[in-house]
Amino acid sequence: MILMNYTKFQYKLFNFLFLSCFFSLSTLAQNTLTEYKKTYPDYNELIINNQQSYNISIENKKLKIIQDNHFESMILSENGIQNNKESFSYSNLVKLNNYDAYALFNDNGKEKKIKVSQSNEKPSKNGSVFFDDVMVRELTFNNLETGSKKVYNYQTEFIDPYLLHKFIFGDELPIQNSTLEITTEKDIEIGYKIFNDPNNSIVFSKSEKKGKWIYKWTLKDIKPLKYENNAPGYLYIVPHINFYIKNYVIDNQTNNVLGNIDNLYSYYKGFIKDLNKEEDTLLKNLTLEITQNKKTDEEKIKAIFYWVKENIKYIAFENGYEGFIPREASLVFQRKFGDCKDMGNMINCMAKYAEIKDVTIAWIGTRSLPYTYNDLPTPAVDNHMIAVFKKNDNYIFLDATDNETNYGIPTAFIQGKEALLYENEKYKIVKVPIVPAENNTISDDVSLSIKNNKLIGTGKLKLEGYNRSHTLMKIGDTYNKTRFESIKNLVLKGSNKFNLTEYNEENKNDKDKPYIINYNFDLDNYIIQLDSDLYINLFLDKFFDDLLIEKNRISDFDFEYLTQFSKNYNLEIPKKYNIKQIPKNFSINNDCIKADFIYELKDGNINLNITLIQKKLTLNKSDFELWNSSIKALKTNYNQVLILSKKI
Repeated sequence: MILMNYTKFQYKLFNFLFLSCFFSLSTLAQNTLTEYKKTYPDYNELIINNQQSYNISIENKKLKIIQDNHFESMILSENGIQNNKESFSYSNLVKLNNYDAYALFNDNGKEKKIKVSQSNEKPSKNGSVFFDDVMVRELTFNNLETGSKKVYNYQTEFIDPYLLHKFIFGDELPIQNSTLEITTEKDIEIGYKIFNDPNNSIVFSKSEKKGKWIYKWTLKDIKPLKYENNAPGYLYIVPHINFYIKNYVIDNQTNNVLGNIDNLYSYYKGFIKDLNKEEDTLLKNLTLEITQNKKTDEEKIKAIFYWVKENIKYIAFENGYEGFIPREASLVFQRKFGDCKDMGNMINCMAKYAEIKDVTIAWIGTRSLPYTYNDLPTPAVDNHMIAVFKKNDNYIFLDATDNETNYGIPTAFIQGKEALLYENEKYKIVKVPIVPAENNTISDDVSLSIKNNKLIGTGKLKLEGYNRSHTLMKIGDTYNKTRFESIKNLVLKGSNKFNLTEYNEENKNDKDKPYIINYNFDLDNYIIQLDSDLYINLFLDKFFDDLLIEKNRISDFDFEYLTQFSKNYNLEIPKKYNIKQIPKNFSINNDCIKADFIYELKDGNINLNITLIQKKLTLNKSDFELWNSSIKALKTNYNQVLILSKKI
């Protein structure tokens, strides 16, 4: 209709401009793909834009928080086509309002949009949680090709202003642009904390528009995350922002939300103030029964702690605020299962029935979170709850989620972390100690003899602390052949010719005693004979010999716990042989490792005593060179051999 009013010249001009635009779009699309492939030659896909926008306002005298999310990526290679699924999550506390998803294709110079028709809602898969209310919306993009784009948008609403999410500037794929934008009314004050941006690469701006504040953070050309073994967790390396609402004003009255530990503690206290108000007669009677012969508070709380560990099954079950509020002790007692909060609350309730003083529950973050309460006084700092018993001026951390850990040491995954507890109606922050290596020993006394050029051995392996609990958790309740193989792997020595002939176990069910394995074995094709000489390497165990840290490693190197290895090998010298060469003793002692290898000739036997102690739970990048040089020194000494010469 419009073209009918054009002159012939104008019509030709229109066609010329249209065709020019057509070819320009086609060329631009191809150039864009070519440039992307040139810039990111090693990747199958590029995230072009990852953006979150928050609009925080006051409606009906309450905070209203709307989050809009935009994601756009481009397929760069044939292999990238296989990645045809994307997903996002939501829950009862972060409700999904709407979403839209489509693929964009270059159709002769035009961008052709094809909406996603395959979309499934399913529960999230969290290995540590039996059930939670987090749902995942999975999107399937069909008929993708090189150069096509995946795009999706979704909007959520936060029900609780205390539970705002973090924004992460990173992914497994490279990202061209990543942006967080927060728009607030002027009566709303926010706070934020940036992590892992040492060079201040994240560009920040604050502007005013239509009487509102607009905060914006942008990071461009982000390299993909590199996942490495024994990394402390991705939040220790990826740039990210945690933000929160500090306060807001309604009717000239300021309402505090977060921003300091007092506010966080007040929020938490609301979850526990009404717990266990009604007495449970059955639970109380049971508590008095299991503590009746105990004289001290510590003996009583220990008995309660072990009862909960042995009789309440740990199952993480989270639904809305149930992820924050412990369930009534009477309900957990009835069900015989609960999560970390439930177990902590049950220990606390039973302690009150037994009239034990100085027992409380505490909030704590596991070692996967890099935050302290001073860094980030928000719920993002915590993901766990435990009970705590104050013994004089010391604190005993009672985490019943680990069935095997003995009383007196915390679970390994909270070592070095801060616990927030209430004491005399006030909060207190207590740091969980790192359990020293000498409390987590692996000791082994082995007697060796030589028969027909085969090593014959008898050993006594003793595991204490975390080595005891974690070993028994791995073995579990296995029996017969399965248990035999598990034990064999524990005591394995020398080479794959190791043959475990028999074994027996001690103290499997006594958490306060070392777990002991008594075993007999033989080891064939281990002794080397050259002419009249026998060559024997007494290092049947070589600790950390394959644990050299790569030069290009990005993350710190994190151990689950510290260990002290104490091994003693005593070899009976055959009567027809003399000792021709004994390896030299070796010692090393630095900030990472302490080791002593001592050889001793006594009563016709040669004895090798090995002590090796880890000193650092986490190796920082500055430790890598020292660690590697230490391991190389150990490896050199592991290869030293004892030489026996046949008597003439």
